[in-house]
Amino acid sequence: MAGVNLLSPPAGQLEIEVVFDLVCPWCFLGIRRLRRALRRRPDIHAELRWRPFLLNPDAGPAGMQRQDYMLRKFGGEERARRLHNTMTELGKAEGIVFRFDLMRRVPPSVDAHRLVRYAAQHGAADTVVDLLFEAHFTQGHDIGDPSVLVRLAVLAGLEREPAWRFLTSGLEADAVHAENLRAHRLGINGVPCFVMSGRHGDSGGHAIAGAQEPEVLERLMDVALAEAAEF
Repeated sequence: MAGVNLLSPPAGQLEIEVVFDLVCPWCFLGIRRLRRALRRRPDIHAELRWRPFLLNPDAGPAGMQRQDYMLRKFGGEERARRLHNTMTELGKAEGIVFRFDLMRRVPPSVDAHRLVRYAAQHGAADTVVDLLFEAHFTQGHDIGDPSVLVRLAVLAGLEREPAWRFLTSGLEADAVHAENLRAHRLGINGVPCFVMSGRHGDSGGHAIAGAQEPEVLERLMDVALAEAAEF
């Protein structure tokens, strides 16, 4: 009787690296679209791996006043307003209510990424990512504030005191910066970026950047799965 390899993963199993920043509205939109694509494909079992990318690596602990940031990034309020209107319309299709009017500053995102890494150790990273995006973009909360981060950790089911100790310790900050550097070395200079690969096989994965429509993401999933099946 032929033996059965119990270690073989089931067909349709994908690993998706999500390279993103938590202060990036396109990342919020793109990740919502990825989740919609995965809901449409119950035959695919995807494991998401969250990879930090720092859009503002030089932001100090105080972050930046949003008005100053928008002026520097987009050259004026009118252009920023057009972008906000576009994001607001696109967000509606994904159930996102962008509230740019509530946002007073662009916080540094290192600590928020640290919290995601901490949550991953407890199986709660996916939930924490969603809570962080919603807090920042739909509620106007400051995700650079440790007290806000701890509150979100508790909402995700993590214990308050250990989460607070972790956030105030500075642990994983070096890892966040290292991941950011890794992304740049891989040629990623914009986010979101999704890298998909079958978990068996050694194909290296397929990358796509931008807040792509679910149909586009599904096609890439199928390509990655088909390639993995050849190994």
